[in-house]
Amino acid sequence: MARLQLALNVSNLDKAVEFYSKLFGADVAKRRPGYANFEIADPPLKLVLFENPDAASRLNHLGVEVECPEKVVAVGERLKQADLVVKEQPQTTCCYALQDKVWVSDPDGENWEIYTVLEDSTPSTREDAKAASVTCCS
Repeated sequence: MARLQLALNVSNLDKAVEFYSKLFGADVAKRRPGYANFEIADPPLKLVLFENPDAASRLNHLGVEVECPEKVVAVGERLKQADLVVKEQPQTTCCYALQDKVWVSDPDGENWEIYTVLEDSTPSTREDAKAASVTCCS
């Protein structure tokens, strides 16, 4: 089952996790330094939080999580056929997971990713963790 993804830059991760846990009645699915995500069943949503207090915008990016790598490829091909500029990122580590993904930008420059998680990953250093929490999805 596919679900929409909303990735937000937050100023305080602890407060944001507490708020979104209450808002959606859901526990955090993954928590790492400067990063948290929720896998919400109703409505079907992947909510991703990046602790990034200096971000120019609270919106980090938008996305659609799909079930398998074949869906990522199929969507990427469909978007290319529609004359959209597609950035492919197969086998990339982002958000503490190995992923296949493609990116497109809307007319106002908002980034959308279509992705699937292949496996969970753990950063090897604290610097890797900090980088993963802010810069991987841009």
